[in-house]
Amino acid sequence: MSAQWRERHEAGGRVAIWLIRAAGLHVGRGFARLWLYPITLYFFFRRARERRDSREFLTLALGRPARARDILRHIHSYAATILDRIYLLHDTTLDRFDLRVHGLDQIEAEIARGRGVLLLGSHFGSFEALRALSLRRPDVPLRVVMDLKQTRALNELLHALNPGVAANVIDAGVDPGALALALHDTARQGALIGLLADRARAQEATAPVDFFGRTAHVPVAAYQIASMLDLPVVLAFGVYLGGNRYELHFETLAQSIKIPRGERAAQLRAWAQCYAARLEYYARRYPYNWFNFYDFWNLPAERADERRGRVAAAG
Repeated sequence: MSAQWRERHEAGGRVAIWLIRAAGLHVGRGFARLWLYPITLYFFFRRARERRDSREFLTLALGRPARARDILRHIHSYAATILDRIYLLHDTTLDRFDLRVHGLDQIEAEIARGRGVLLLGSHFGSFEALRALSLRRPDVPLRVVMDLKQTRALNELLHALNPGVAANVIDAGVDPGALALALHDTARQGALIGLLADRARAQEATAPVDFFGRTAHVPVAAYQIASMLDLPVVLAFGVYLGGNRYELHFETLAQSIKIPRGERAAQLRAWAQCYAARLEYYARRYPYNWFNFYDFWNLPAERADERRGRVAAAG
């Protein structure tokens, strides 16, 4: 992921995260949500960089200067989805949410082909809300690609809540050969492979895309994986609407991605732009679901040049 993001400490620390777990499971969601207000105020006043980056994004998304109440709402939405992870990952509490699904026919059609599906999400809304899909299709395994070296405290919390989730994680931090083998085996099982495609890890190749009228750099690994394994690509957005309401949106991005070697850089950039365009659509429609609290556009010049060089070399 971005060097800017990696440099920031895991917000709240282990103690705060485990306190949220204890409060959420033992005193109930309604009471636990009361704590979101002081937590929101704490981050608003103490995390100046996140406050600045929230203001910058919301100004673009709202089409007007973002006000303090907009930023507070943004932080509160993020805190609410973090709290809801406790319940969305706990099998006995999923039924307390009003989960509405759009585009289910599209993902059903791709599942029916029996070759696995690459499910692309983002740091937008709640990717955990997509677990509701497992209630509708318990016969289709869902495995998520994650770098377990990042946000370790939060990962420990989520795995403690549901060991089954931990068993279905594909660690993106292993060597490339082992990762490729794990993805190949998972695809052969006809599984859904969940991957967040908006934030690059260190040394990961990216492509420049137009995003909110400015240039951003997003990773291209997902499209390489889809081409290599011949997987359809479905976009997945779990939108938080407030209270206990979520909407799940599925859209087929491609039934097949073929990347000729001589056109590699151009094709990867084109697919990354398709993804960025749909992400921008949802981020404009639901701006308070945008949870990249860092400067999404401005990479250090030397890092941006280095990443552009890796993509160009791949062509």
